[in-house]
Amino acid sequence: MTQRLPPSLTPLDTALAALLNGLAPLAPVELPLIDAAGCIAAGTPLLAAHPPHDIAATDGWALRANDLVGASSYSPLPLTKAPAWIEAGEAMPAGCDCVLDVDAVEVSGPLVQVLAEAVPGQGVRRAGSDIAARTPAGAEGSPFGAADLLLARVAGLAKLGVRRPRLRIVNVPGATATMHMIAGLARSAGLDVEPREAGARDEPSIADALDASSCDLLLTVGGSGVGRRDAAVLALARRGEVKAHGLALQPGRTAAVGRLGPVPVVALPGSPDAALAAWLALVQPLGDRLTARRTRRRITLPLARKIASSGGIAEIVLLAEERDAWTPLAVGEWPFHAMAGADAWLLVPGDSEGFAAGTPVDAYLIRE
Repeated sequence: MTQRLPPSLTPLDTALAALLNGLAPLAPVELPLIDAAGCIAAGTPLLAAHPPHDIAATDGWALRANDLVGASSYSPLPLTKAPAWIEAGEAMPAGCDCVLDVDAVEVSGPLVQVLAEAVPGQGVRRAGSDIAARTPAGAEGSPFGAADLLLARVAGLAKLGVRRPRLRIVNVPGATATMHMIAGLARSAGLDVEPREAGARDEPSIADALDASSCDLLLTVGGSGVGRRDAAVLALARRGEVKAHGLALQPGRTAAVGRLGPVPVVALPGSPDAALAAWLALVQPLGDRLTARRTRRRITLPLARKIASSGGIAEIVLLAEERDAWTPLAVGEWPFHAMAGADAWLLVPGDSEGFAAGTPVDAYLIRE
C-alpha cells in the first residue's frame, strides 16, 4: 500500500529555521580525555613544550658531535673514559648533543674508541620538537580527534573543555534498528546519548516517554507517518508544539519538527533511509548550533553522471568517490547497500532541476 503523506509539505529551510530559532550554543563543560573524543572543542588550553628538554630518541652513547670529527672504523677516535650510556626518553647529559648506536663505541677494558662520526641532533629529540610551546589542544569549534587527544595526554592534561549536547532518543516500537543507527551516529559526533523506549506504539505511551528535562535535544524514531499506528507526532502535539509535519525532503518526507518548551524536537521516520536523511538535513545543523561547530568537511569533485531532480522538493543524494569524481549511488529512496557504501552526501535544493554530468559539486563527507 502506498504510504499517505501529510496534506502539505513544509520547505526544508522553513522547518530548519523553526528548529534553530532562538537556539544558542551550550556552555562548555570539562570532560575526561576518554570521553572527549569526537566532541567539539571549547576553550582549548595552550600546551607546554614537549619534550621540555632534549631527550634521547634511541638507546646509545651520549656524546658531542664536534668531538667526533673524522672518527671511523678505519680511524678510531680514542677517549679517556667511556661516554654516558643513555636510554630512549632520558634527558640528554649536559654538553651532549648526539646519541651513537651501541656498536659505534668500542669498549675493551680501559680502552674506549669511537668508530663513527655524528651530526648534532642525531638520535636526539629536541626540546619542543613534538609539541611546540603554546600549541592549542585542538582547534576551537572542531571535533577532538585521536591526534588531539594524544597531544593532550602527552602534555599531562586530564580534562578538556567541550560543548556536548545531551540527546534523548525515544524509540517507538518497530524502529529499533533505525534507533541504534541514529544513536551510533550521535555518539560518533560527540553527543551524550540517552535512549528511551516508548511502552507501546500509541499516543499515550509515546507522550509518556517525551520528557525534555535534562536534555538539549530530543528525537523520536518511528511513528511519524499518518498511518493508524503512527502516533509520534500526535504525542508531540499533546506534550509540546508541532512546528511542521511533512517536509519537502526526499527521503524523509514524513519527518516532523517541534518543541518541548525550549528543547527542539525532531520526529524521525522509522525507515532507515528517511531517518538518515532527516538526521543529515535537520539534526546535524542543530548539533552544530548547540556546539558552536565551525565547519563540516566538504570535498569538491565533478559528477560522474547527471543527477535529475523533479523540483519542488529538496533531495539528498548519496555519493561514492570513484576515480576522482562523485558517483551518485541513490536518489529518492535509498537501498541499504547504498547507505553502507556512501562516502558523502549532496543536498539538491527544491528549486533545482539537478546537476549535469561533469558539474563540480561540494559534497559533505559522511564519515569525517
